[in-house]
Amino acid sequence: MEPVDWKNFRVFKKGRSESDMKKIVKIVMGAAAVWAVGVLVFARINKKEEPIEAVPDPVVQIQNPEMGTIELFTDLTGSVEPQDSAYVINKGVGEVLEVYVKQGDTVEKGQKLYKIDNKSLDAARISVNTAKLSLDNAQTNLNRMKVLYESGDISAQSYESTVNGVDMARLQYESAKLNYDVQAENTVVSAPIGGVLESFSVDVHDMMNSGGMAGMIAGEGSKSISFNVSERVHKGIKAGDPVEVEKNGTQYQGTITEVGNVVEQSTGLFKVKASLEGADALATGSIVKLYVTSEKAENVMTIPVDCVFHSNGQAYVFTYDPSGIVHRTDIEEGIISEKTCQVESGLTYDDRVVTTWSNELYEGAAVKLLEEQSTTEETEAAK
Repeated sequence: MEPVDWKNFRVFKKGRSESDMKKIVKIVMGAAAVWAVGVLVFARINKKEEPIEAVPDPVVQIQNPEMGTIELFTDLTGSVEPQDSAYVINKGVGEVLEVYVKQGDTVEKGQKLYKIDNKSLDAARISVNTAKLSLDNAQTNLNRMKVLYESGDISAQSYESTVNGVDMARLQYESAKLNYDVQAENTVVSAPIGGVLESFSVDVHDMMNSGGMAGMIAGEGSKSISFNVSERVHKGIKAGDPVEVEKNGTQYQGTITEVGNVVEQSTGLFKVKASLEGADALATGSIVKLYVTSEKAENVMTIPVDCVFHSNGQAYVFTYDPSGIVHRTDIEEGIISEKTCQVESGLTYDDRVVTTWSNELYEGAAVKLLEEQSTTEETEAAK
């Protein structure tokens, strides 16, 4: 091999143009890239492929639809009222002179509650006395005219006029006496019914007006509950339905007695009343919780609510085919409770509905029943 002429080599290298040097760099880089690709291809060709594990079929449980009852309950609040109650209404006008009872007292029907200074009573007494005097004078005149009529000294027409005058005086007296009795009765206000004075606000020297309410008497006996319901709840209740009432952890049972059919303007709701037995301890006016059945369906097809799927507003379930696959089956829902769904159409009682929720279910998906899975695992364990 001939020795390298380094001097000429350096001259030769220095004699290269810039374009020649760029071409050499590109050639070297291209060769390096080709080599790298070849290495990768060779490695991929010779790489051993790992086996892909088969995805097991989802394990599910199934059951047939059942016939049952579904109830929806609504929580409400109501107020306690006496089953029998009456307001104490003042009928006279005047100042209160005496008060015989206080709020909370138990009173009997007809018992005196308070007395007022009824100025109208004095005027009524004067009217009675005046009417009585006029009647006495008319009667005295009639007795005198009767003697004259019988002796023929006056005409029948004059005598008849005197008789009519007596009748008129008697009517005026009876009217005055009736007014006096009414005013006398209004002077002393009595209890309209027996019971407890739940409210009573009358004191001596109070000025009372006719028609004013002085208090309220809660009759003795059972209590009732008054509450309001929306139109939705109103459609599902009726007189005779049970009601459960709760106050301070104590439960009471009641029965709906009245269901209003007119919406109250102040609330936009329907008023409902229920009787309540064994609740003497509940104070009138106290607020209680109560639970009513707002919707109820009896002897209907039911399935667990967890097995129902929804897509674009359509409810559906998956039914099991003996071949080991499932089918999507559209259904029409009825009442839905926390755990149960009413099926109005789409299923029969012979259908086997998948009750296990899984995102691996779709039309035609292969599944394995939980019973079959358990049997397979026991067999393998025995080996």
